[in-house]
Amino acid sequence: MAKKIKTLIKINIPAGAATPAPPVGTALGPHGLPIMEFVKAFNDRTADQKGTIVPAVITVYEDRTFSFIVKKSPIAEMIKKTLNLEKGSGKPGHESSGTLTKSQAADIANAKMEDLNTTELEPAVKIVEGVARSMGIKVN
Repeated sequence: MAKKIKTLIKINIPAGAATPAPPVGTALGPHGLPIMEFVKAFNDRTADQKGTIVPAVITVYEDRTFSFIVKKSPIAEMIKKTLNLEKGSGKPGHESSGTLTKSQAADIANAKMEDLNTTELEPAVKIVEGVARSMGIKVN
């Protein structure tokens, strides 16, 4: 018999660097999950991606056990990494904080494809370009 799912928790955590402190402790604590067990498993699974922020989707079961999947970095993080930026523009649309080329956008779209709601490159590139524009980054 399958375990009954109690809830799903979505959380963005630095890869290989989760700690029991917030946001992890505050997200898992109310559900009675073994926080250190999650932290250890998450850090082991993401050790190779250190330095990036990765979203984790944690499935909490009614018997207080859990499973989790790790997704790819958010598109905004990938764009910042590609352009070596600290952050996007404070005033998108008024101030530019960099320029993303079509080929860079295509590379990011390819890397993120499994998490997007499309399987074709063209719409995926458009999604990446939209995120870039919302960060105040020009696309050409």
